Amino acid sequence: MTCLLVIEASPRFEHSASRLLTAQFVEKWTRRHPKASVINRDLARSNLQFVDLPWIGAAFTPPDLHSPEVAANLAVSNKLIEELKAADHIVIGTPMYNFSIPAILKAYIDQVVRVGVTVSTTYEGLLKGKQATVILTTGGDFSPGAPFASANVASSYLKQILGFIGITDVNIVLAVKTLAVDQGETTLADFAKRLDAELAAAAA
Repeated sequence: MTCLLVIEASPRFEHSASRLLTAQFVEKWTRRHPKASVINRDLARSNLQFVDLPWIGAAFTPPDLHSPEVAANLAVSNKLIEELKAADHIVIGTPMYNFSIPAILKAYIDQVVRVGVTVSTTYEGLLKGKQATVILTTGGDFSPGAPFASANVASSYLKQILGFIGITDVNIVLAVKTLAVDQGETTLADFAKRLDAELAAAAA
């Protein structure tokens, strides 16, 4: 069965542009795949920890040498990787923070990029044959040709890290100038309508 993994990173919840756009994408995608399953991973509602020394020690110790205590350090990582492996399409909805991604999304990435599990010891990505859509919202204008376009490291980083684990079919939906919503120049619903055609194409 076809599976979609939905990863949300915004802490703004009902006021979030990235969440609204991601919901639009999911609605369009599931309409095209009515029998598909959907896995929801809401990072902002999780208590995801940053990797620490016990995690690193477990990740770089052969599994057959794991004690129950050592193995427990990778329980969350293993669950997140299982979700990735099960998915045919991954959609990541995230705001841009200071030209990059939120810390919680970086924490997620650090949990799922593991040598011998999602990337080989020779640095070959092991999660091949999947698609990914990144819905990236930005307060300012980072569209191609805009003065700050080159400062958008979030898009390039996410494409690079997804490619590193084998997901090379990546589509970036860049939703710029969300500040207009916060300043009352437009509504969140009207802002989202502007991206409708692009989201439909990404979900096709």
